[in-house]
Amino acid sequence: MSHHYSSGNWLVISGQEPEFIARWTEFLSWTKQNAPGLVSAQLIQDSEDPHHFISYSSWDSDEALQRWRSMPEFASKLGACRVLCQDFRGTNYRLAAFV
Repeated sequence: MSHHYSSGNWLVISGQEPEFIARWTEFLSWTKQNAPGLVSAQLIQDSEDPHHFISYSSWDSDEALQRWRSMPEFASKLGACRVLCQDFRGTNYRLAAFV
C-alpha cells in the first residue's frame, strides 16, 4: 500500500467544469504514462457545490512524487487546469492512520 499522497483543492470558474474535468483527466493520464510510481488518481466533485473539486493521487514513494513535480511538463499541465479555477491549493500528505 502506498503511503504518499498528493491532493488538490480546486474551485472551478462557473461553466468551466466540463473543460476542467477534461484537462485534469489529460494531465493525470499523461502522469500515468510518464511518471513511474503513480499508484492511482481520483477527481471528486462536491455534490452540493459543483464548482468544487478535490483531486488526490497515491504514490509508491515520496521520491516518485517529487520527480513528477519536477518534470518540465508538470507546470504547464497543472497550469492548464489552474487557469480554469478561481482558487487552487495543492498539498502532499503521508499516511497517519489506517482503519
